[in-house]
Amino acid sequence: MGMAKPQKRYVCQSCGSVTSRWQGQCVDCQGWNTLVEEAAVVATPFQAKHNLQGGGRTIQLSGLNAEVTLPDRMTTGIAELDRALGGGFVEGSATLIGGDPGIGKSTLLLQAAARMASAGRGVAYVSGEEAADQVRLRARRLGLGDAPVQLASATSTRDILTTLSLGTPPALLVIDSIQTMHSDLIEGAPGTVSQVRASSQELIRFAKERGTALVLVGHVTKDGSIAGPRVLEHMVDTVLSFEGERSHQYRILRAIKNRFGGTDEIGVFAMQAEGLTEVSNPSALFLTHRDEGVTGATVFPALEGTRPVLVEIQALVVRLASGATPRRSVVGWDSGRLAMVLAVLEARCGLSFSSAEVYLNIAGGYRVQDPAADLAVAAALVSALSERPVPADAVAFGEIALSAEIRPVAHGQLRLKEAAKLGFERALVPSAMASEKDTLRLTGFRTLNQFVDHMLGRG
Repeated sequence: MGMAKPQKRYVCQSCGSVTSRWQGQCVDCQGWNTLVEEAAVVATPFQAKHNLQGGGRTIQLSGLNAEVTLPDRMTTGIAELDRALGGGFVEGSATLIGGDPGIGKSTLLLQAAARMASAGRGVAYVSGEEAADQVRLRARRLGLGDAPVQLASATSTRDILTTLSLGTPPALLVIDSIQTMHSDLIEGAPGTVSQVRASSQELIRFAKERGTALVLVGHVTKDGSIAGPRVLEHMVDTVLSFEGERSHQYRILRAIKNRFGGTDEIGVFAMQAEGLTEVSNPSALFLTHRDEGVTGATVFPALEGTRPVLVEIQALVVRLASGATPRRSVVGWDSGRLAMVLAVLEARCGLSFSSAEVYLNIAGGYRVQDPAADLAVAAALVSALSERPVPADAVAFGEIALSAEIRPVAHGQLRLKEAAKLGFERALVPSAMASEKDTLRLTGFRTLNQFVDHMLGRG
């Protein structure tokens, strides 16, 4: 009986869904021109019928209460990277690190590789993007030219794994980047879904068998998600995202997924001439020098994982002649939440922003996603509107409900401790949290109306 003729199949490059014919738009993710033809291997009817019977080996099942040993970790010597990873690389694990081009992924990994190699671990750095000499020049520029890192420029996963299988497997293997890798077991250009999947599978299998910590660099698409479908994120143990504006010097390394540690932990770095340096006190980056009497600026203790970071929220309110449509512009915060806070201030507190332009900015290029920022934003807006400054020694946090109630938020103590450490003396907080004893003087508010009255000196 002859082999079944392989059918054509088309795979969406952004979500991985498969169709039997080409079409302009993917039905699952609505992406345009994302379908690419890939060869499909089809099982014969005989194989399809018989592959469920016997032939496998029995697997060992055990109870939930069996002994557990925590995996060994290899520290990288870069404390902020170790913090994001949850204590260092785990042997035999696969880590994916994504980020915009030029943000410093290769620089960070080269620094980590050099430190680990200098500490006596075997490290292999394989670049599919650059020639080995380019990587050497970068290492020299970073002052790492003497580190005993094993370097190669290659794109064939078979060549890489054959080479690494010969001697002692390295403790760390960096692949920069997975989109350039090519597996000859499967057809298709490097970077397509099937190639990325096949190359990753081979590399991850090698890592698991040999106990090597594998790091894959992944490119990101325009909207910041890792290129290729989510398939890569499901295959690896840890996904790190490297964020920041290229024009600002700070970078944030964020764990999005971590099978061996907590997510939401962040590492903060600053890009200097000598590479990425660790920032152990990130609040210093995001607070501008503050003078008394500046209106429209509030300090907010944001929380990233278990780490509080103080940021400055700045608002500007510009009165317009009637008739013009006022602008609402936000940098670093969600514009939908700004609209909501403005609506509550208008409808519940009687403040009028409808004939004014409103500009909101988070200093230092930081992005805030913490709902506790509502009260700090409201404070900045009321201060800008009334031209009364928020006290320079105060921080504010709390979530605002549509009823104008100010609701408590998580980890109040952590936020207050960080503010006290940096010399703040007062905190404007939800009333439910004001009973907590603390080093700061706490002023609690149950509703936004009370808060506005306090800000405007009424009652």
